[in-house]
Amino acid sequence: MQEISANSTVSEQAFQALRHDVLSGRHAPEEKLKLEALQTLYGFSSSPLREALNRLVQEGLVRADERRGFRVTPISPPDLADITKMRLMLDIPALMESIHSGDDAWEAQIVAAFHRLEKIESRLPQGPVVLDAEWSQRHRDYHRALIAACPSERQLAWSMSLFDQAERYRHFAARHRTVSKKKDEEHRTLMQAVLRRDSATASELLAEHIRSTQTNVLAAFALQAQQRL
Repeated sequence: MQEISANSTVSEQAFQALRHDVLSGRHAPEEKLKLEALQTLYGFSSSPLREALNRLVQEGLVRADERRGFRVTPISPPDLADITKMRLMLDIPALMESIHSGDDAWEAQIVAAFHRLEKIESRLPQGPVVLDAEWSQRHRDYHRALIAACPSERQLAWSMSLFDQAERYRHFAARHRTVSKKKDEEHRTLMQAVLRRDSATASELLAEHIRSTQTNVLAAFALQAQQRL
């Protein structure tokens, strides 16, 4: 997820606003995205909104049909399994390369990102939490900081694209959560292993962290199925 700059173009503003609302679940999976309704909702003309929709199609977050227009891409356990598999393939090597080549500035960036995330988590209420935009951004910043020293720009871009695709699932799980779930200790333990340059432990912790999203989402799917009975 990206924060919208005041100096960004109208097309970029439309894209970021629409992208944020798809990722957060404001636009539900399979929801039809009608240009007229989006114009009313966001206050943009049809041209930047159509451009935004086409960019979201390229990211796999929206699907286009010449006869039916645009719809938010569905979510499903098989799709999440694919996202999880690819995240493990990209993120673990990126983390190991970062641990190998990261400098003091990289370490400082991780500590700062964790501190900002921890401050947000300390203000979350007890009990089930529906994730807000600020937490989501700080969470993304933290995970981006962990692998920021990876030398492959393509790997970093693909990694964060998959992170964003998993964001819809994190919000889905949060909306169906029945118990408190805060991950500050998971993030702290992972950070500490990274700063020790313990690549084996850090890689194991990150893999477990990524898989835990899949576990939580599958539980949410099961709960949703029960509620429909």
